[in-house]
Amino acid sequence: MIRMPQIIEWVNAGADDIVWRYPIEDITWGAQLIVREYETAVFFRDGKAYDTFGPGRHTLTTLNLPLLTSLLSRIAGFQNTPFKANVIVISTKQFAGKFGNRAQTTELAPLMTFGSFWFKVEDASLFVNEVVGGQNAYSTPDVNNFLRGFINEKMIDVLSKYDLQTVFTKLDETSNEVKANLIDYFKRLGVQMVDLKFEGIDTTPEFRDRLFWLKSGRVAPEEVIRMETVKEAAKELGKSTGGGAAFGAGMVLVPPLFQTSPGGTGMSVALIVCPNCQAHIPSTSKFCPSCGQNMSGGQMQPTSVPVRKCPKCDTVVAAGATFCQNCGTKLG
Repeated sequence: MIRMPQIIEWVNAGADDIVWRYPIEDITWGAQLIVREYETAVFFRDGKAYDTFGPGRHTLTTLNLPLLTSLLSRIAGFQNTPFKANVIVISTKQFAGKFGNRAQTTELAPLMTFGSFWFKVEDASLFVNEVVGGQNAYSTPDVNNFLRGFINEKMIDVLSKYDLQTVFTKLDETSNEVKANLIDYFKRLGVQMVDLKFEGIDTTPEFRDRLFWLKSGRVAPEEVIRMETVKEAAKELGKSTGGGAAFGAGMVLVPPLFQTSPGGTGMSVALIVCPNCQAHIPSTSKFCPSCGQNMSGGQMQPTSVPVRKCPKCDTVVAAGATFCQNCGTKLG
């Protein structure tokens, strides 16, 4: 009776399949290994990759399995058949994947990014050692999940070195550095990073407002922080004293923070009401600092808050204030 040789072949590989493991660990000498175009077969045993085979039909002998044979020669009866090994077949075609993560900038501004990346396995032996065997990623979904997580982790590390304004105003430069770092990281896994593109990047509304003013170039960073202080102070006052009272108290805070020109008794700060969020903002605003509403279209009804200076510390206070909010001096 003639025994048919063992056939090891990846049959019906899908277009998106990256890795396949031959389900039988008992390999016979003389077995036929069939490797298709754009595939590499790797023999893996005891956590380490050994001999690799490119496209073609291979009859397994001690001659074309020198690394594995060297290992087996230290085992009594190594020439017996079958012997134990895993056969991992790797597709070397180009693949596409998606990434998405939450990172933070140097000022701890939240960043939400997502996009696409393209890659292919360049060193199958290294890839099997580092990813397939090293991460127990023996299936295509396992490999995809590992690579996606790997990209997200390294991208978070890189983005954390930038401030919010740089990320958004120099996105090409930022993405190029991210890509350069990932190319180096992927190389250590036996993977070639072909390309990576950001398809979306965003932050929270709070930092989006800050970014708007910084990008406008008309407001210094410290002024942006002062504007945010106004909003937070009004919010806290609203919690403690109720809407109407808080609004009036919040208005008292506006002149000292936004009015920087000198003046005496009788000066006032011109304000308008945002039609979208009803916030009182400087009449020169092209956009609402609270909600981003475009203020250039149409006339807004101006209002004003009469103010004066404290005679002791020169802090600008509301004209009707009894005490200075800065030094506590009683005002006449």
